[in-house]
Amino acid sequence: MQRNVLVTGSQGFIGSYVCGELLENGYDVVGIDNFSKYGLVVRSHDKHENFKLIEADCSDKSFFKKLESLKFDYIIAGAAMIGGISYFHKYAYDLLATNERIIANTFDFAIERFKKNELKKILVLSSSMVFENTVNWPTSESEITECPPPLSTYGFQKLSCEYFAKGAWEQYTVPYNILRPFNCIGVGEEEALGEHEIKSGNIKLTLSHVVPDLINKCLKGQDPLHILGSGDQIRHYTNGKDIARGIRMCLENDNVVNEDFNLSSSVSTTVLELAETIWKKINPDKPFRFISDPPYAYDVEKRVPSVSKAKEILGFEAKISLDESLDEVISWMKINMKN
Repeated sequence: MQRNVLVTGSQGFIGSYVCGELLENGYDVVGIDNFSKYGLVVRSHDKHENFKLIEADCSDKSFFKKLESLKFDYIIAGAAMIGGISYFHKYAYDLLATNERIIANTFDFAIERFKKNELKKILVLSSSMVFENTVNWPTSESEITECPPPLSTYGFQKLSCEYFAKGAWEQYTVPYNILRPFNCIGVGEEEALGEHEIKSGNIKLTLSHVVPDLINKCLKGQDPLHILGSGDQIRHYTNGKDIARGIRMCLENDNVVNEDFNLSSSVSTTVLELAETIWKKINPDKPFRFISDPPYAYDVEKRVPSVSKAKEILGFEAKISLDESLDEVISWMKINMKN
């Protein structure tokens, strides 16, 4: 049976991977996006015969009207203001206020459709930042009720998204899943229109996350390479294709109603290890040198997820190595990076 999915934030970084994964697996996809982050971008899924794009702003409830005649069985709630660590500071209020409007409107819409028996489930894309203040690693999904709430407005709002899902279930019995991607990497991350423009050494930080920023600085010849903090920060870099596959596997599993899942690679990598690996790929004949810049307040030292629940219940494991992902992103940025 053909299944239809609404993906909010379909033209964003993770959203574009999700659309591609669903379309490749026979779904009809309706995407909604307002192009607020990157501007008018072209994505590989745009011309797929089973994809329809609606340009609208989910923070404005009028988007309901543009979807009146369209049917879908599932909603993947991915639309949000999102960025890297500098973004958390520049847009501390907007990340809370705008994203609350987006998620509230999305759930209002989901509840309306569910009451008409026109929706089976909503999947909420949360974030590893909900575990910002944990002291338990690897961090299991159950830690969400044990650790203190996030201090960053971004992390706090992502936790709020999870409570929207719980509230919609408790009051209206709307089935949900919560999915927490950890450090998504891949191609297609453009320069954000509103990214905070600061210098890291002699290079302007205009990209949202650590992998493209380090690649950008290496390609532009920065030497020594500037990194934020000591470089001891631990992350689990996960390819967007793997994350999208995990989201699809959750959508297709009818036995995981109201469950939450970490979607992540199982491999820990320090920022310094990442920086040196990228350096050697781009500058194989030059010695690696680095300088530590002062870290940001919300630059969490350890993000180490437990991946056992997703493996045991969904059968999900990340398959693409960091090495493969870096080769892919470096090749893409060499072609697409602005001078």
